[in-house]
Amino acid sequence: MHRYVCSFLLAAACSTTLAHAQAPAMPVGFGPQPDLPAPDKQFIPTVNVAPVQRWTAAQRPVVAPGLAIQAYARDLDHPRWLYVLPNGDVLVAETNAPPKPDDSKGIKGAIMQMQMKKAGAATPSANRITLLRGLDANGVAQSRSVFLQGLNSPFGMALVGNELYIANSDALLRFPYKEGQTAITAPGVKVMDLPGGSINHHWTKNVVASADGKFLYVSVGSNSNVGENGMAAEDGRAAIWQFTRATGKARVYATGLRNPNGMAWQPKTGTLWTAVNERDELGNDLVPDYMTSVKDGAFYGWPYSYFGQHVDARVKPPRPELVATAIAPDYALGAHTASLGLAFYDGTLLPERYRGGAFIGQHGSWNRKPFSGYKVIHVPFANGVPSGPPQDVVSGFLDENGKAQGRPVGVAVDKVGALLVADDVGNVIWRVMPAR
Repeated sequence: MHRYVCSFLLAAACSTTLAHAQAPAMPVGFGPQPDLPAPDKQFIPTVNVAPVQRWTAAQRPVVAPGLAIQAYARDLDHPRWLYVLPNGDVLVAETNAPPKPDDSKGIKGAIMQMQMKKAGAATPSANRITLLRGLDANGVAQSRSVFLQGLNSPFGMALVGNELYIANSDALLRFPYKEGQTAITAPGVKVMDLPGGSINHHWTKNVVASADGKFLYVSVGSNSNVGENGMAAEDGRAAIWQFTRATGKARVYATGLRNPNGMAWQPKTGTLWTAVNERDELGNDLVPDYMTSVKDGAFYGWPYSYFGQHVDARVKPPRPELVATAIAPDYALGAHTASLGLAFYDGTLLPERYRGGAFIGQHGSWNRKPFSGYKVIHVPFANGVPSGPPQDVVSGFLDENGKAQGRPVGVAVDKVGALLVADDVGNVIWRVMPAR
């Protein structure tokens, strides 16, 4: 009998060892403790932009096994961000950068403008929010209407009761909302100025509401790569702000976040998380974009350090006393992936493996060889923290010739639990659901 028990225990031990051996490895530049190479400061930075070759009507992205994908709405104008209303209506921010003449001066500015045009990102902003409603027999939105127009490069959207907040590129606005309406014609009320101006380098401003509706959290990106326009130009930037609805007062909630875009509440802990685009021109594998929980009063390094207390020697004068307080983010998302969208999955429609985890829309690199990003990934969570390597959910945005058929940005979960993906180059909203 003892011999059989020993055999059983040996088999169990072998099985455990094999399971560990077969566990998927963390990709380079991902995870809670990524290996960071030495900085490679380049005199001439890498520029590697995927030229546009938009989807044909018959084409669509590739999805993970067990999933299917359908164009929920086509022929939009640079759809960049999504918000799902309680009744299931989907709001789409059709938007692009506002005029910012001082962000395109000199040779570097001219090169960037040329590359943005090549990437399909230089179109004028439609400055509107479009409402999509319902599903027809083909999985397409049953109706589409102009919900709000005449905005100024709108991005984030948040509903609290009967008040809809829109984050323009320079201000947070409030509009009256009634459930079911297909258009808002009432003028907006400005409740908070946001950093804008003639540089406005990272122009997208996002907004999310706390669960009790008392607070709004507004993200504001930096006005440069690493402070090269002077730190005076960074006043109020590279930060998440907290706005108190009852008083109209605002304060800086967290700083040192170069370009926070996606913000979402982790379902298990109720903690605010954000997806952040990190700095450029330190080499192909620096610095990883990341997602992190956001702590009140925390400093996350930009521009003086990255991924905790790794000093960026380009920034003058240095601030060692500030670097000493820098918090390392929770989970790296790969260098130059342009991780923008962030949505936690609290639905039940998609397979079990996605529940509780985070979907991240990676817009894709423009300054890395080979390309990185250009897909939507999923990071599993357990007990409120990331618990494993990322998995591709939606890919195939680059064709075999390295041309961009589309670029994923905002992600959201619709009322029935399908994943929505805003594709601002393909001009499509994709809908991901279980395969039949």
